[in-house]
Amino acid sequence: MKKAFILVNPYADSEADGYRTRRVKEELGKLGVSADAIPNRSRALIEGGEIFLRLETYDFGVCFDKDKYTPRMLEKKGVRLFNRAEAVELCDDKMLTAIALAGAGVPMPKTLPAPLCYREDAYDGEETKEIASLLGLPVVVKESYGSLGKQVYLAQTEEELASLRKRLMLTPHLYQEFIAESRGEDLRVVCIGGEAVAAMRRMNLHDFRSNLGCGGKGERAEIGEDVRALCKKVSDLLGLDYCGIDLLFSDRGLLVCEVNSNAFFGGIEAVTGVNVAKLFAEYMLGKL
Repeated sequence: MKKAFILVNPYADSEADGYRTRRVKEELGKLGVSADAIPNRSRALIEGGEIFLRLETYDFGVCFDKDKYTPRMLEKKGVRLFNRAEAVELCDDKMLTAIALAGAGVPMPKTLPAPLCYREDAYDGEETKEIASLLGLPVVVKESYGSLGKQVYLAQTEEELASLRKRLMLTPHLYQEFIAESRGEDLRVVCIGGEAVAAMRRMNLHDFRSNLGCGGKGERAEIGEDVRALCKKVSDLLGLDYCGIDLLFSDRGLLVCEVNSNAFFGGIEAVTGVNVAKLFAEYMLGKL
């Protein structure tokens, strides 16, 4: 019998986290794979200039944590991870995601990185005006690291933009064009091995963010050939085995908003009837 581990964040305690881990473990078990959920806590150690793993021998691992250090150490010792460490790292940093996709014909909103800052008193009012001039108002402000829409803000005016900039001066973040046509609405597509397997249209009448965690609702959506082709390109460029891709509706066509390497799938399974966990488990075994 093959053995696998599912690497999870030791501080994650949400129902969505538990569901994702439990379902993948169940579906791997049906395929004859014994899977253990392992908190990402002191699993790899550098000692004497060498990496030592503090876990038993497994055939492969499922990475459901966004940590970039332990997965890289695991891979350096020859462990096959789904997703690979580099892919998780690219998706975890929203600005790195945009940079990785740029220049490859992937349509995205205009995006501007915030310069790194190490001084709380370094605010520059002229830069606020320049951001508003380049991207327009309202403008979306995103922390580079975040999930469930909780680190995403909308600045309606230059004053609100200035306030957000001051608040985030010491936090990696970016500025993004607001797509008014997609306010409170987007298309979440789950991809496995570059293939779109399930899609739901997310809608929120009370927030510009469509995330289910922000009160949004989902309904099953058809996957057109344009969506399939775009999602395959994005998944392949980022080297992903599994992901959730968020697409915005605009008057110039679909735009890639974000890519989540560790996307929750309880909601999309519920509204589409697609067994995402089963498809992911089958994919992983097929790749070994």
